[in-house]
Formats: sequence, C-alpha cells, structure tokens
Amino acid sequence: MLTLDIYQVRRLPTALGFRAGDRGTHTSRTIMFAELTTVLEIVPADAPLALYRQAIIVDNVTGKRTLSTRKLTAQRLSELYALDPSVPIFRLLRFFWDEDPESRPLLALLCACARDPLLRATVPAVLETPLGTSVEKEAIEQAISQAAPSRFNASILNKIARNARSSWTQSGHLRGHRLKIRSKPLCTPAAVAYALLLGRFTGYGGQRLFDTLWTRLLDTDAATLHEMTREASRRSWLTYRNAGGIIELDFSPILEASEREVLHEQD
Repeated sequence: MLTLDIYQVRRLPTALGFRAGDRGTHTSRTIMFAELTTVLEIVPADAPLALYRQAIIVDNVTGKRTLSTRKLTAQRLSELYALDPSVPIFRLLRFFWDEDPESRPLLALLCACARDPLLRATVPAVLETPLGTSVEKEAIEQAISQAAPSRFNASILNKIARNARSSWTQSGHLRGHRLKIRSKPLCTPAAVAYALLLGRFTGYGGQRLFDTLWTRLLDTDAATLHEMTREASRRSWLTYRNAGGIIELDFSPILEASEREVLHEQD
C-alpha cells in the first residue's frame, strides 16, 4: 500500500478549499473535465462565483438540456473545484490552467482529489497498479469500502467505481473504454508546482514536499519532479533552492497576502 494515504495527510485546511469527510461528488459524477474546460474557456479568471453559475445555469455554456441539469452541473463543478477565486486552491488552479494548457488534466485531478474524499480514497487502487495492467472496478470498490466502511451499498459502490475509473481516464492515469489499463499521465512543470503548493498547504515543507499524496498523483520519479520544479522556478512561479540536499521552496511569487499568512501560521 502507499505509505501516504488519505488518512496520513497532515491536515486538510478547509479555509484554503480542501474538503474532508466520507461524502463526495463521485457518487454521481466524474471530474467533469470537459465541462470544466468549457466553463474556464468562457468565464474570465477573476470572475466571482456568481458569474460561473450564471454561465452554467443561465447561459448554458455546457449545453445541458434542462434547467435542473444545468443547476446540478453548477453544483457538482462547485463541489469539485469551488469555481470561486476567493478559494485559494481554485484561484491557483485557474492560474496554472491559463499558464500551461498541457497541464490541465492533472491540474483538474489534483484539485478534485483535494475536494472529493471519495476520489482520494481510490488513489492507492490506481497508483499501486503496475503500468500496462488493468485497474479492476472491484479494486476501486474495495478501496472506497475501506475508506468509508458500511457507508455505501453495492449499487452506489458500483457507481462510484465507474465514475472514478472514468475520472482517472480523463487525467491520463488510465486508458481504454471498458478495460481500463494503467498508463502514465503527462506531467508538466505547472502540475508539479500545483502539487507542491497543495503539499505546502497541507503542512509539508522542504524535501518532504516531494513525497506527498499530491506529488504521488503526478506519477513520476524524483529526478523529474526536481527538474520540473527548477523549470517552474525559471518561470517565476516559485523560488527553488537546493544546497547540498537542503531544499527550500518559496511560493510567494504567486500567493496573495492572505495565503502567505495562512502558511506563516502553519510554521
């Protein structure tokens, strides 16, 4: 099993946008990558939550047939991503989303894992499966049952597992339609920077930032993580120092004052 599972994350600060518990969006939806992409292409980066909701419900940018479906789409996307620039993990998702389009599938997964406990529960079942082999629905169901014992009946477990496997396919960790084969997602400097930020927000620092749940989701090796961190530093998204194995990361270049204050309080 992974040494870092959903119960070993130091803290999930709700003030920054994380969500805990045993409820989640994957009882009824996937990470909804296509819908998220459409919404973020149309709504300006600094728009408040109300404008995101207007785009989805009133303007129907996602092309849903009924008002009730449009309202549900807005609700589920808000659960997964917040859609509110006052929520730090969404504001930073949106920053990296616009900076590096290739990073978007992993960015969506990282944010959704931060906000959906059910999706987080499926992480070991996916990441522990060797590349090129199939991820069975039963393994996903078992992971959810272990995370939330007696919480879901067989029918709901089946639905969560189907939705989760679809989400992992959208992120690039799986490929295929019915038979889901473990594959490698496209890891980018923006995805690495966002994963490191999520780790910092949840209480890690220094070298430890490179071995958290969030960096594990990137599914790449340590050397690549450090090289992409150096690239993120060259792009002025963070400051990276590595002196004799003593690592310092400073995210101040892209953090707002309130976010820096939260990190200061954690130290």
